[in-house]
Amino acid sequence: MSPMRLPEPGTVQIAPSILSADFARLADEIAQVVDAGVRMVHLDVMDGHFVPNLTIGPPVVKWIRKCTGAVLDTHLMITEPQTYAERFVEAGSDHITFHIETVDEPEAFVQHLRDLGVTVGVTLNPETPAEAVRDVARLCDMVLVMTVHPGFGGQAFIDAAARKCTALREWLGPDIRIEVDGGIDATTAPRVVGYGADTLVAGNAIFGQADRKAAIEDIRRAIR
Repeated sequence: MSPMRLPEPGTVQIAPSILSADFARLADEIAQVVDAGVRMVHLDVMDGHFVPNLTIGPPVVKWIRKCTGAVLDTHLMITEPQTYAERFVEAGSDHITFHIETVDEPEAFVQHLRDLGVTVGVTLNPETPAEAVRDVARLCDMVLVMTVHPGFGGQAFIDAAARKCTALREWLGPDIRIEVDGGIDATTAPRVVGYGADTLVAGNAIFGQADRKAAIEDIRRAIR
């Protein structure tokens, strides 16, 4: 199967993070958000080294790929993304995002990922200045701004980190997506969209609610 592409620029997208989903019912959980009109599903990959948590690997991505046609937006929160990225692409990831803090030659890595056939993103942690990705961001399809410290769901939103979206949007123009991840809900979503973000990762705000579709619609209404 050829990788799916990111939604077209100029659209605001919600990307539910399965980190907060019920893994015993993962196919059903993903189906619920896709039925609500979601086009992207966010996969948090953690190695217990770059961040203090362990999550999923390529075998889980492979099974997720079998149960959905949504874009698999795969966020590698790992120390050696160059070593493992190809395995995630082979498993079915459509988009790979890596952390600027983990790669010595990010421009070359972006080209390697493109050669694998996927779209590419670069991420910066809350304490990392926007300037750290200014050059490589222009080569990417998306920039991910962490609005919590990566590793665990349910943390409080960091507004100072989200404000980096404003500078990024000024530098990058309208054609490169800006994603935010951490503490996103119906209250914070309008704020980050105002800063220039157009891709909103939400975990607890969706999967922590009994009615996933209603939770997604609450966020959509907040940003209209």
